[in-house]
Amino acid sequence: MSLKILDTCVNCDVCEPVCPNKAISLGEEYYVIDPSLCTECIGHYDQPQCVEVCPVECILIDPEHTETHEQLEQKYQHLMAKDNA
Repeated sequence: MSLKILDTCVNCDVCEPVCPNKAISLGEEYYVIDPSLCTECIGHYDQPQCVEVCPVECILIDPEHTETHEQLEQKYQHLMAKDNA
């Protein structure tokens, strides 16, 4: 599953630099996560790094983008192959 940043985000800018897939960017009002790039850090870390560093705990699983662990691993493999091409 992709993660989602809620509108309670305070734009503290700690999540964006820790995302290994560059899935987090500043939206119109607060940070957003691109579901096509989010692997919940599978392939990089044991835990989603944005969730680990968020001081207001506003990053949750996005119910609109459900993916299995295997699908997230496949997405990670695809993203890494794309980066190495």
